[in-house]
Amino acid sequence: MFKLGAKWHYICLLIEFFNREIIGYSAGTNKTAQLGQKAFYSITRPLNQITLFHTDRGNEFKNKIIDNILNTFNIKRSLSNKGCPYDNAVAETTYKSFKTEFIKGQKFINLTQLKYKLFDFVHWYNNIRIHGSLNYLTPVEFRKQQSI
Repeated sequence: MFKLGAKWHYICLLIEFFNREIIGYSAGTNKTAQLGQKAFYSITRPLNQITLFHTDRGNEFKNKIIDNILNTFNIKRSLSNKGCPYDNAVAETTYKSFKTEFIKGQKFINLTQLKYKLFDFVHWYNNIRIHGSLNYLTPVEFRKQQSI
């Protein structure tokens, strides 16, 4: 969540736990189920290859819209335990990097510009930025190396 002008805006990132790749994302003016739905719709791989969706207990992910997506593609849901920060450690680390490497110091003119820059950031994060936890490979390089 961050301010664009005088109004709060929200970004939803869907992260592949295996290689920390951002596989889905969306940006909008409201933190709703539709924000999560748009993030799911941006995923380019077949959704039936996703077996587990883990999230915190936020209402933007605990609703009929997300339930329908998960049920349609036979994706199991996993919710964090209350008060257990370790459940979301990979996501929290990604969000911290996102805030310091993308949001901090940026000025966005409007939501359209934010979406374009978000697209560029996700491409950079997945294909150019190396990760120490992935043996100093990018998420895409790590995925490709593991599938060989």
